[in-house]
Amino acid sequence: MSVDNGTHQRMGALERREQILAVATKHFEKRPYGEVSTVEIAKDAGVARPLINHYFGTKRDLYLEVLRRLSHVPPYIPSVAVRGLPTDALADRVRASIDHWLNVTWKHRTIWTSTIGIDVPSHDREIERILRQADEIAAERMIEALGLAEHEDYGRLHAMMLAYGGLAKAAGRQWLVHQSLSRGDVAVLLTRTLLTIVRDVVPDVGSTSPAPHP
Repeated sequence: MSVDNGTHQRMGALERREQILAVATKHFEKRPYGEVSTVEIAKDAGVARPLINHYFGTKRDLYLEVLRRLSHVPPYIPSVAVRGLPTDALADRVRASIDHWLNVTWKHRTIWTSTIGIDVPSHDREIERILRQADEIAAERMIEALGLAEHEDYGRLHAMMLAYGGLAKAAGRQWLVHQSLSRGDVAVLLTRTLLTIVRDVVPDVGSTSPAPHP
């Protein structure tokens, strides 16, 4: 449904840009990249197509901005899910974080399965950079959500969360792409694995030295 022209005329530059981005996000969530048309995005946003080029550049540039926004904005990080939970309620915080991640992944499953959840090198370096940054942020936010931000060996803990993120992506693909696992299966796998990491592995972080490079 397109935006009313009168509303469009009253919008400032920032509002128009955000309107275009919001509409583009809905289009990329519903269809693969190749099937999305900037003509349709412009129509639904109530703007002329050249305005998309003015604010974002090419269709690829617009897609990258959508991907960046989905990967980085606060509503999609675990800390939001545990807000209000006691810091010592570890199991509850883990379950809430995983449930939140599953909800977000399902909501944005088209983009997730085509880009975010891919575990092979992309031919697009900019996409690789965005996803790498997203992985770093996700690891940091998970550590914060678990109340471990002040851990004495934060660097190694962060590396463990990056490794755990790889498991989450693999499990997500089995759920959304291959359909070999149910959402419940993935929830149990990720929840119990994360609890094991925090309870049994994290206490040993810092007690041993990293293995030297061969």
